[in-house]
Amino acid sequence: MPKVAILGAKGMLGQALSEVLQKDYQLLLWDKEEADIVDFEKLKKLLQKEKPDYLFNCVAINAVDAIEEKTEVYETARKINGEAVGEIAKICAELNIVFIHYSTDYVFDGSKKEGYEEKDKPNPLNKYGQTKLLGEELLQKYGKEYYLIRLSRLFGKIGTGGGVKRSFVDIILDQLKAGKTELNATDAEVSSPTYAPDLAKFSKNLLEQKMPYGIYHGVNSGACTWYEWAKEIVCLSGNKAKVNPVTIGFFPRSAKVPEFSQLLNTKAKKQRTWQEALKEYMEKKTT
Repeated sequence: MPKVAILGAKGMLGQALSEVLQKDYQLLLWDKEEADIVDFEKLKKLLQKEKPDYLFNCVAINAVDAIEEKTEVYETARKINGEAVGEIAKICAELNIVFIHYSTDYVFDGSKKEGYEEKDKPNPLNKYGQTKLLGEELLQKYGKEYYLIRLSRLFGKIGTGGGVKRSFVDIILDQLKAGKTELNATDAEVSSPTYAPDLAKFSKNLLEQKMPYGIYHGVNSGACTWYEWAKEIVCLSGNKAKVNPVTIGFFPRSAKVPEFSQLLNTKAKKQRTWQEALKEYMEKKTT
């Protein structure tokens, strides 16, 4: 049975991966307590000892506005999202471990209205996107056998580790649960929601089908604005709350974000639509 190590195993994606992979792989579930990804010597020794066939990196700092505002948060993000990815790529290349790393639609500037293919040239608008692009560049420079999988707007079962965040879906559902009858959501920023279990299956398929190493887009099919997403969540919940479309300026942000960053999957089997995935997630929450 092949051996898989997951960094960030307590996060939303790490948990989804462990559930999808557990039947067919021997799992090493590592969070910060077991493997701090910026302690490269310790991580290398751990990998030398355990000898996994595959290493998944689900660790990231994605506090987009805080990265823009605070120097110390930016420096941490640069180290974890960027520099650490290059160091791990070197270790994996040396130890013949296949490295699977995740990136973001925020590496693009949003000027391509028909959506972004895997081969398109990144041009991030904010510091978070810059740190993730640095990780991509270092992975491609030092990596040997790797999959670089981009995603956007991740949602799914909330993680259990420190610093985990609720997804947009759960934020909206919590507002409905609290009795809100009117919600506001930005009718802009078109992107592709990504259901964590679907992304985990997508990742597993890349390995098992021995797809060529390189960049993939693992999002669900289709795209929407935040307003369209919120409306679908409210509709599927059966709630009668009103969703108001508002402009980008309604929710002031420090970071500039791409207006249109739909990721197009042109290299692998297409994922189901984000609406189908959302319906499944919400049904699971209520059962």
